[in-house]
Amino acid sequence: MKITQVRHATIIVEYIDKKFLIDPFLAERGTYGLCPFLEEREMDRHTKNIPQPRQQNPLVSLPMSIDKVIEGIDAVILTHLHLDHFDEVAQKILPKDIKMFVQNEEDAQEVRNVGFQNIEVLQDETKFEGIQLIKTQGKHGRGKKVLETTGLVCGVVFKHPIEKTLYVAGDTVWYEGIQQEIHTHRPDIIIVNGGDMQSCEAEGLTMGKEDIYEVYEVALNATIIPVHMNALANCVLSKEELKRFIQEKGLSSQILVPEDGESYTFRGKI
Repeated sequence: MKITQVRHATIIVEYIDKKFLIDPFLAERGTYGLCPFLEEREMDRHTKNIPQPRQQNPLVSLPMSIDKVIEGIDAVILTHLHLDHFDEVAQKILPKDIKMFVQNEEDAQEVRNVGFQNIEVLQDETKFEGIQLIKTQGKHGRGKKVLETTGLVCGVVFKHPIEKTLYVAGDTVWYEGIQQEIHTHRPDIIIVNGGDMQSCEAEGLTMGKEDIYEVYEVALNATIIPVHMNALANCVLSKEELKRFIQEKGLSSQILVPEDGESYTFRGKI
């Protein structure tokens, strides 16, 4: 298995002999303006925890060309359809006949509406070229009102008899549902979306330091890879701060924080 951090939540997973692109956010630096979920009229009232809310997003460029990102991709997985997970550039540049996996029929229809033709809704057990893909639960924040705004999200578990089990948690905070998924699937590798994303009056729409530490405590034997940092102005947990936290806890060998463009390779079970 090879995992490449592209930028933000965008990763490439090479699993067995298939190549998956997850949550493509492919715009040039500074394309999209204000923070996601924040309207212009809300900026002054609701950004006390966001250091530079008026920065143009994404904050950083892609570490490679878009052609390199999409080269050889066999399938795309969209954990949800927020702009920072499936943007206008991805919608334009990806082949319209590429295999697309989405979380529900509502998302499938939206993806059809922008021209994609080969769409499948993830189930409890989906098979793709011999690889088992399992849709997992998630909560994109805390509290009923917040979740009504952020909407439904999912993660996905990859399984194959000769490969390590990979769990991509998606945009979720730590809660009992994530603990349940870890206990059920016992993943060897867990990719979590960090950044401690903020919006409006809500704090913690994705995992912060303590959430990631909770994942570690439940999955002591897993390698944890936090992504979703340093690319949006309203993600207040940086890679640098998280690395310091990990070092203080003595967990640098178990929690790996990749730089954009960095890859990790893991040997299979056999």
